[in-house]
Amino acid sequence: MTCLPADCAGDAMTTMSPTAAPEFSRIIRLNELGDGRRERAIAADEAERIALARRFGLRRLDRLEATAHVVPDAGGCRVEGRLFADLVQACVATDEDVPAHVEVPLDVRFVRGLDEHEGEEADEIELSEEDCDVLPLEDERIDLGETVAQTLFLNLDPYPRVPDADEKLRALGVLSEAEAGPFAALKNLKFGGDA
Repeated sequence: MTCLPADCAGDAMTTMSPTAAPEFSRIIRLNELGDGRRERAIAADEAERIALARRFGLRRLDRLEATAHVVPDAGGCRVEGRLFADLVQACVATDEDVPAHVEVPLDVRFVRGLDEHEGEEADEIELSEEDCDVLPLEDERIDLGETVAQTLFLNLDPYPRVPDADEKLRALGVLSEAEAGPFAALKNLKFGGDA
């Protein structure tokens, strides 16, 4: 399931209050869908990219675009397409810029009545990696922009590193995990002299 702002305590998604408008909002009403054959293309403008970069803790978000088909079905609708982003994150080891290009599929299903069963004990549903994310359909509309933003967040590298981070840390005297771990200390012990 996709992580919604209310469900993700402790991460960058929680910085958006439940009543605040999303930074990148593109509302589509189900009665506007037609047969779903029309490709929809959306792109975040500069102000939206700056706001999303702040929300997700990015240094920069230079591009955020998506193309998608929004296809109605009996239970709601399904969004299928691709997301494209160019961004810069901070290296977790050196705090240097780490540029990244993200290109991932969008596959999200919006289902009517999903929230109605939230408090009830429900059967567990196991999703494979091939399964799409499932979100509640609210007020017969979806926010394609927020869907794209959440998909981007879920596909960010959680530990971005510059390629030569280990060498830079070593030059500063920082030990690697292998050098500082418990087995490294045991390796240096000698039992009974030469043993």
